[in-house]
Amino acid sequence: MAWGLPSTASLVRFCQKLNRLKTLEESTRETSLQRHLTTLDLTLLGVGATVGLGLYVLTGTVVKEMAGPAVLVSFAVAGVASLLTALCYAELAACVPRRGSSYLFTYMFMGELWAFLIGWILILQCLTGGAAIARVWSSYLDAICSHHIRSFTVAHVGIWQVPLLAQYPDFLAAGILLLVSAFVSCGVRISSWLNHIFLAVSLVVVLFIIILGCVLARPHNWSAEEGGFAPFGFSGIMAGAATCFYAFMGFGAIAVSSEEAQNPKRAVPRAIAISVALVVGTNILVSTVLTLMVPWHSLDPDWALTDVFYQRGYSWAGFIVVAGSICAMTTVLFRYIFFLLHIISAMATDGLFFQVFAHVHPRTQVPMVGILVFMVIMAFLALLLDLKTLVQFRCIGALLVYTFLVTSIIVLRFQKAPPSSSLGPVSPVGTEQASAPEPGQPRPALRPYLGFLGGCRPGAAVAWALGVLVASAITLDCVLVFWDSALHLPLWGYTLLLLLSSVMFLLSLLVLGAHQQQRRQDTFQIPMVPLTPALSILLNIFLMLHLSSLAWLCFSIWMLIGLVVYFGYGIRHSKENQRERPGLTAPRGSLEETVQALQPLSQTPAQEPRHTGQPDNP
Repeated sequence: MAWGLPSTASLVRFCQKLNRLKTLEESTRETSLQRHLTTLDLTLLGVGATVGLGLYVLTGTVVKEMAGPAVLVSFAVAGVASLLTALCYAELAACVPRRGSSYLFTYMFMGELWAFLIGWILILQCLTGGAAIARVWSSYLDAICSHHIRSFTVAHVGIWQVPLLAQYPDFLAAGILLLVSAFVSCGVRISSWLNHIFLAVSLVVVLFIIILGCVLARPHNWSAEEGGFAPFGFSGIMAGAATCFYAFMGFGAIAVSSEEAQNPKRAVPRAIAISVALVVGTNILVSTVLTLMVPWHSLDPDWALTDVFYQRGYSWAGFIVVAGSICAMTTVLFRYIFFLLHIISAMATDGLFFQVFAHVHPRTQVPMVGILVFMVIMAFLALLLDLKTLVQFRCIGALLVYTFLVTSIIVLRFQKAPPSSSLGPVSPVGTEQASAPEPGQPRPALRPYLGFLGGCRPGAAVAWALGVLVASAITLDCVLVFWDSALHLPLWGYTLLLLLSSVMFLLSLLVLGAHQQQRRQDTFQIPMVPLTPALSILLNIFLMLHLSSLAWLCFSIWMLIGLVVYFGYGIRHSKENQRERPGLTAPRGSLEETVQALQPLSQTPAQEPRHTGQPDNP
C-alpha cells in the first residue's frame, strides 16, 4: 500500500462515525403528557404558527418581482408541496415517542453527519428568517412615520447597488433584533394569553383586508394594459412558488404535538390537511384582492399590504394593517429566536457544536453566549441583506431539509427493523405477520418477476433504487427548468434526456414498490409510499432550482463552513463518540434541561400545556 493512504478498515470506521445514530434512553418511557388535543386544537395550532408569515413578509416581493397577479397560483403550488412534506414530517414525528425537530429525527434515523448538516441549515433558517421578519417589521414601522426613517438613512448613507445587499442599511431592523434579544436574555417570555391576543388581532386584520379589498377591487388591474395576469410567465410563477414555500413552514407544530392528541393517527393528518387548506386559501384571497386594488407594478414590496390602502386613500386602513402585521410578526420573531437557541443548545449538548453554547445562565435560564453571538449575526444580516435574499436563503434551507426528511421516510419504510430501540416496540399487525417477508425484501407475489434481483442482499436493491430515484428526479427537474436557458440542447437531445430521466424515475418507483414495507398500526403512516414521498422530492427539487444561483453560491459557502466545524470539532467531541470511548467523560448538560430552560414563547411555565407555540419547527 502506498505511503500515507488510509487502510480499508480505517475508512470503514470513519464512515461508521459519520453514520452514528443517536440513542435516547429516556425516550422509551411513557409520555406524561395528557392526550387532550382534538383535531380542532391541532388545526388552530398550525394556523396560528403559519398565518400572516407569508402575507406580511413576501407577498409584495413575489408580486412585484416574480409572478405578478399570478402569485395566487404560486401560493397554490407551494401549498401542495408543503402538504406532501408536512404529512411525511408527521410520520417521522409519530415514530419518536417524544418531541423533536428535524435535527433530532435525522440524528435518530439517518446518522450524525446528516444530523449536523440539518442542524446547520436550521441555524441559517432561523438567522435569515428572523432577519427577514425584522426588516418587514421595520418597513411597516417606517410606513407609520411616512418613510422619514428611510429618507434619513438614504440621505446620510446613500443607496447601494450590490447584488444580495439591500439598497440601504436597515438600522431600525438591526435595532429591533438587538432589543428583542435583550428581552430574551433577561428571561422574558411572551405569555400564553398575550400570544392568543396577538393571534386573534392578526386573524381579524387578515379578514379585514379581504373584506375591504373585495369592496375596492378593480378587475381592470388584471388586464393586458396593466401587464396581464402572469407578466413573468411560467418561470416567474414557479420562482414565486419556491419563495412562497416560506409561508408554509409552521406545520411542524402540529406534528410534534401528536403525543398530546386524543387520536393522533387520524387527528394529525386531518389537522395538517385542514391547516394547509386554510392558509393556502387565506394567502390566495389576500394576494387576489391586493393585485385587484391597485396595479401590481405600482406596489412597494417592502410594505405592500399597507401601501395598497395608502394608494387608494384609506390611510386609516393602512394603520390597522400595520397593527396586525406587528402583532403577527412579534410572535413569529420570538418563535424564531427561541428555536434558534433550542437547536444551538441541542447540538452543543450532543457535542456536535462548541460546548460553550450548551451552558445556560443560572438565573435567567437562557444560553447567554448563544444569544450574544447569534443575535449579533442576525442583526448584521438584517442590517445589510435584501429581503428577497433573506427569504431565498430561508427557502433553500427549508426545501433541502424537507427533501432529506421525505427521503428518510422511504429509507425507514424499507428497513428490516427500527434503527434504534428508542423508536419503541412496533405493534403487531396480526398473527399472519410472523410469516410475512421482512421489510426490504421483494413481495412474495412479485418474486417470480424479480429474478434479476435474486443476487442482491436484502435492502441493497432498495438502496440502489432510492439513489436512482433521487438522481433521476434531479436530472428531470434540471431538464424541465434549464432546457431553454443553460443546457442549449437540440430538440432531439432535450427529448431524449427527458425520456431517459422520466423512465428511470418510474422504474425506480416500481422497484421500490415491489419490496415489502414496514406496517405500523399504532402510529400515523402516510399513504401510497413510495409514490407520495417521490412526488414530494420531485416537486421540492423543482422549486429549489428556481431560486437564485447567487443565493445558492452563498448557501454553499455556509455549508462548507459547517463541514469545517463538524470535521474540526464535532466528529471528535460528539456524545456518541464519547460513548464509544468510555474513558472520556461525556459533555456536560442535558438536552431535556436545555429545552426546559427555553420555555416555548406561548407557555406559562407551570400552568399551560407544552404544545402551544412549541418552537420545534419555525
